Amino acid sequence: MKSKLVIVGAGGRMGKRITMLAMDEKSFEVIGTVEQKGHPEIGQPAGPHGINLSSSFPSGADVVIDFSAAEQADVTVDYCLESNCALVLGTTGFTDTQTQKINAASEKIPLVYATNMSVGMNVLFSVVGKTASLLGEDYDIEIIEQHHRFKKDAPSGSALTLAENICKATNRNYPDCLTHGRQGKDALRKKGSIGVHAIRAGDITGIHSVIFSTLGETVTLNHNAHNRDGFAKGAIRAALWLIEKKPGSYSMADVLGIS
Repeated sequence: MKSKLVIVGAGGRMGKRITMLAMDEKSFEVIGTVEQKGHPEIGQPAGPHGINLSSSFPSGADVVIDFSAAEQADVTVDYCLESNCALVLGTTGFTDTQTQKINAASEKIPLVYATNMSVGMNVLFSVVGKTASLLGEDYDIEIIEQHHRFKKDAPSGSALTLAENICKATNRNYPDCLTHGRQGKDALRKKGSIGVHAIRAGDITGIHSVIFSTLGETVTLNHNAHNRDGFAKGAIRAALWLIEKKPGSYSMADVLGIS
């Protein structure tokens, strides 16, 4: 029997690609594609098989994938709690209150939350802290993230995850040690700080670079998303994995088996 899937944010760039790929996934039946009220494409087909975009949730979902805006996530979480269905959440830019709500929801439903769902990026999440620890305190650390001009939140959730993982591995105080850009006549970097820089231009899908540099050499770890398929496939993989799991908060490392 196919699992019933609802896709939230299905009118966006990521949502459209997830919808296309999910409709070709034999283990799923896409029963709903949801967007916020007022979206210009409400009532129009969200995929190649004629499922219309709606501002309301259907009943009977087994799992929801949400790549909407942060303000939509509260509605999605409430729906999943009421429906007792699993949730894959890829939206970023949450407030502290929203984060607390998501954490509380994971005590009642199985929930995967990740700032980035591509396999390659999650490998980078896994190794970046160890790299920082091995190189040691003499290496300055800078994170540069690049995205398309339409991305609202900055820095990206993935950049912050990279920074947080480095801090955990090197006993830095997150987020106090982060320096977001620099300007002025006296903007020398502070020892132990991590620079975080956000670029918004054109249609860049997503590039994340972590620079470790000392006097004499530089080590750079880089992830370049060529298109959105890596993120979409990761979200679908997470949804397949999450079905019938016990309530709890899971990560993409859990989904991918990355220790």
